[in-house]
Amino acid sequence: MSTPPRILAIAGSDSSGGAGIQADIKTVTMLGGYAMTAITAITAQNTRGVQAVETLSADLVGAQIDSCIGDIGADAIKIGMLGSPAIARAVIERLDSFDGAVVFDPVMVATSGSVLADQDTIAAFSQLMSRATLATPNLPELAALTGLPCDSPDQIAGAATRLASDYGCAVLAKGGHAESTRVIDRLVHADGSFASFDDPWIDTRHTHGTGCTLSSAIATLLGHGQPLEHAVRLGRRFVREALQKAPGFGAGHGPLGHQAVRGD
Repeated sequence: MSTPPRILAIAGSDSSGGAGIQADIKTVTMLGGYAMTAITAITAQNTRGVQAVETLSADLVGAQIDSCIGDIGADAIKIGMLGSPAIARAVIERLDSFDGAVVFDPVMVATSGSVLADQDTIAAFSQLMSRATLATPNLPELAALTGLPCDSPDQIAGAATRLASDYGCAVLAKGGHAESTRVIDRLVHADGSFASFDDPWIDTRHTHGTGCTLSSAIATLLGHGQPLEHAVRLGRRFVREALQKAPGFGAGHGPLGHQAVRGD
């Protein structure tokens, strides 16, 4: 039996299990990785929204990261909800000495519409993107990060290219928010080369945690040694299967069916 890749997820906890750290652990495990966590915030949330948030101290978040990397080590890191500028700085400091893959999901707003990052925290995103292997913004996040409109395919491609060029990381512009019968995600490398991924829209309200799941899946696949483009391709396939196998829980944006996805 081969040794599983060690994946550290730095993100907030979702009490209802659909997104955040809980989605990260499920995804990493189903894809054959060993999941570790550094929790940035505790949330009371469900499929209808976020009812309460308590952000942890930057010192405690940093200590969690140090405990994991200092003993077990990590092959890849996934970064999601940060919670505060101080936590962002603590993470940035520790990335300076990390040489594995880093997937940064610039979480600003939950699927339910709840705001999960203030302007000061968002201001620290630039340093994280400069260190990341891949950033995975959705279209509203891409527009906010670049200040550019992201309404047409050309605009989306232009904004993703700008972000990749400015920060020297690959950018996966997720097209799930576009008004279309298809979901088109665009992967732009720092050198301007790109790839597109195009699939039919899955008509479902059970989309809670899709961004967390995708970024964790890509991080795990990178930890397995997959090339970036193939990791994105397989990660998207995992999310699509989990969407199709959602258990139907909750009255709002329900969780995915991570546990039902089988295969190598």
